[in-house]
Amino acid sequence: MNYIEEYYKAIQTKKIITSKRVRRQYEKLFNDLKNSSEYHYDEKLAMRPIEFIERFCKHSKGEWAGKAVKLELFQKAFINALFGFVDAQNKRRYREAFFYVARKNGKSTLLACIALYCLIADGESGAEIYSVATKKDQAALIFNEAVNMVKQSADLRMNVKKRKSDLYFGLTFSVMKPLGKNSDTLDGLNSSLVIVDELHSIQDRNLYEVMKQSQSARRQPLLISITTAGTLRESIFDDIYKYAIGVADDTIDDKSFLPIIYELDDKEEWIKKDCWQKANPALGSIKKIDDLNAKVKRAIQSPRDLTGVLVKDFNIIENRSTAWLTFDDLNNTATFDLNLFKGSYAIGGADLSITTDLTCATILLMDQSENRFVSQMYWLPADNFDIRVKREKIPYDKWLEEGKLRLCAGNTINYSDVTAWFIEIVEVYEITPAWVYYDSYSARYWIEEMQAAGFNMIRCIQGAKTLSLPMQMLGADLKAKKINYNNNSLLKWCISNTGIKEDRNGNIVPIKSQNPKFRIDGLASLLDAYVGLYEHYNEYKNTIIR
Repeated sequence: MNYIEEYYKAIQTKKIITSKRVRRQYEKLFNDLKNSSEYHYDEKLAMRPIEFIERFCKHSKGEWAGKAVKLELFQKAFINALFGFVDAQNKRRYREAFFYVARKNGKSTLLACIALYCLIADGESGAEIYSVATKKDQAALIFNEAVNMVKQSADLRMNVKKRKSDLYFGLTFSVMKPLGKNSDTLDGLNSSLVIVDELHSIQDRNLYEVMKQSQSARRQPLLISITTAGTLRESIFDDIYKYAIGVADDTIDDKSFLPIIYELDDKEEWIKKDCWQKANPALGSIKKIDDLNAKVKRAIQSPRDLTGVLVKDFNIIENRSTAWLTFDDLNNTATFDLNLFKGSYAIGGADLSITTDLTCATILLMDQSENRFVSQMYWLPADNFDIRVKREKIPYDKWLEEGKLRLCAGNTINYSDVTAWFIEIVEVYEITPAWVYYDSYSARYWIEEMQAAGFNMIRCIQGAKTLSLPMQMLGADLKAKKINYNNNSLLKWCISNTGIKEDRNGNIVPIKSQNPKFRIDGLASLLDAYVGLYEHYNEYKNTIIR
């Protein structure tokens, strides 16, 4: 039986309702079955893990405890794809898979089964199987499930030994163990299979990178990231998710990467029961419909519960429930060329720091249609920069490489570097900031330096009376996609970290909504510029070349 074909045909006939990206991916896999080129489909290799799992693996929890694992069609199709496509030397095509599925769809059982197969029957001598997560307790969930399967199977018990910290298959000297986030201790591994559990919760992107690099000496390594959506933005999850949808949508060509993305196609589908299966392929079998129905009803009545349901049960990418804006509200992938605004006026904004926070400068522009365009630069001290990246697990190094961030010599911010950036905007792009709004805590010497360079500096009091209406206007414009910020991931991260504090009169000011090390300085700088837009709207509108 070819489960890829069976699954694809069930999708085509709408017997199975799934996401557009799963449908597209299985259409490609079905076409690959019929059109062998560099890789061909080997049915024996594709079926071998399924036969192993359903013969030897047993459930350990709930109503199925002690019963043989019977894989669902979506699981069999995934396994067929993962193990069935090989090259002329019978080496697997797929080296990495991204399996994106809502909670309670049998992921731990599926991965424990695959791990046991790769430990015992994949033909890899000295196999090293690792279940990896931010916390070792999370990584141990899949490992413990595998341990329990061994305990319940006489055949597995005879051949696999549970030692203090691992499972050991003596015939091929192979091991399986869980690993936590302390990636500094992971050098020297020779991984054959890496399972990254709940990728969305991993802040330390080095953990993912080290585990991927640990497979470089293997003949046919495999890394599987399995996860629900999450609320931690600009993490390794965001990077892998973007890559996965690029492969699924054919904007990225990577024949070794398998993206299986179960998600709603539209956020509003969460209240449409006939769409729930898109993110929940095991709905009605492993995952109970009544349970999900109760969660949805509660979320409709209680907005506080909504974020958890959207993220965990429907794979809608969101910020934390305390965030000012949802990810859908703030996200805009549009880009623009700053050179198109030569000869224009702009409004500037600046949020200064000394050592810890980011320093950010902003220019805000408008076109004839009154759409807004934002360009920014950020600064951090150069001293201890690498140590900071390693300690905080925030991708400042990536933003530095992309040109979104610059370093100031020494251990503090040199505000003259900020002045130099504004001068660069004037001299290189011929854009003139008519007003530069700065936060009221800015250094006096920087203001004098900017004034000496010809900039019109205006103090921006950081209180609700000044910020509330511009912040509401900024939020409305972000939701309406009127603000093109060049898809700046650093600004996007700052906005996603922003919460609000409201006074008794309903006025709002920005605050950090998450971990204190997550910065909002890019939003603060943009908001200063928006205060300028609010105060000089008609005057600035008249400067636009028509």
